[in-house]
Amino acid sequence: MSETTEPNVGSFTLGGPLTAEPAVPIEVPEHEEWQLPNGFAWVFPGENNRGLVRPVIMADGFNLGRSRLDVLYQGLESGYPFVSELRRRDRDVILLGFEERSASILDNAQAAKAAVQRAVAERLGGAPLVVGGFSMGGIVTRYALAELETEGIDHQTALYFSYDSPHRGASIPVGVQAFSHFIPLPNNFARQMNSPAARQMLWQHYDKDTGKTGVAPERTEFLAALDRIGHWPRRPRIVAVANGRGDGVGLPEVKPGEVALRIDQIYPGTTFYVQAQGDDVTAAYLNRRFPKAEKTITTSGFPELDGAPGGTLHTYGILAEAMEKLGGRVDLRHEDVCFVPSVSAVAVRDIAEQADLYVDIDELSPEESELDDFLCSSTTTAHTAITEELCGWLMDRLPD
Repeated sequence: MSETTEPNVGSFTLGGPLTAEPAVPIEVPEHEEWQLPNGFAWVFPGENNRGLVRPVIMADGFNLGRSRLDVLYQGLESGYPFVSELRRRDRDVILLGFEERSASILDNAQAAKAAVQRAVAERLGGAPLVVGGFSMGGIVTRYALAELETEGIDHQTALYFSYDSPHRGASIPVGVQAFSHFIPLPNNFARQMNSPAARQMLWQHYDKDTGKTGVAPERTEFLAALDRIGHWPRRPRIVAVANGRGDGVGLPEVKPGEVALRIDQIYPGTTFYVQAQGDDVTAAYLNRRFPKAEKTITTSGFPELDGAPGGTLHTYGILAEAMEKLGGRVDLRHEDVCFVPSVSAVAVRDIAEQADLYVDIDELSPEESELDDFLCSSTTTAHTAITEELCGWLMDRLPD
């Protein structure tokens, strides 16, 4: 390490199970590859199908860089063999990837539209399509199907699904967002946090230029674009699953105001706190030696997001691991915090208010959701974790 700069801890990015290298590699079977505008797809035929017969398009989620469909495939086969089970049921699985996962959702929707139209063109017979995605992939395909309808194009899709997608926004702790820009070197972490897709999906975004937190202009523009195309596709049945619980129980061990992570030796004394309610609440204290700087990050009017019911992200665990690799000493109290609140994943309530964020979804009238049907996990699971409970529910709803 130079004596005049902090070590560059920003070579990592935040991601869920579907973007993590598997502990034990799983062999990816032979497949056809489609080249698409802003993306590409891998096509795995159903076990007894000769050609494309019953297509299921599943879109990749958010991270930095080009989609790694080998990693996505392995993630979808870990815990529960989702792709294999679909293929066993004679469904043709089309994994949709993007040239840049952090690009604008509107740009990546062009890849989804092209994949749908190619599947319709190459399909043998008249079986309807199933189209959806994981995390951001569910938002991309939602937009793509709705836009095709406004253009008068028949997408021939009978079921749209999303898997822990942030329909009402996602949450990365503001202190963590600010820290990515506090690193005094260009880095992947900052690029990820400031990317178009992150700015579109995050409920609140930290602006590195102003030092303020609020709704990013890109999110406002994206929500307006959704409004122009009617918010949702109208032809298909629309369903969703959430990795978070539906009974209003979040992460009771993640208590508001507590220390989540403290760093020493590098970025000495830098401390991140669990999000609490109130005004001028300290979310993080940031300190660096070269060039010398310190900053306190505060929030006002936030609900208790970090411990809310929802799919979790290994946010502080990933950050702590990066620090330790560089010789830092960490005091890690909470590895995981809520990333996509359950109410966001099943489009029931907005996440800005404490009462809405922690509402008992199971006790609400189903009409409160914008979806035709949904399922929340019976236990808190990691964002986009593939479970038999959620995948089995989705497969039971596939059209004949």
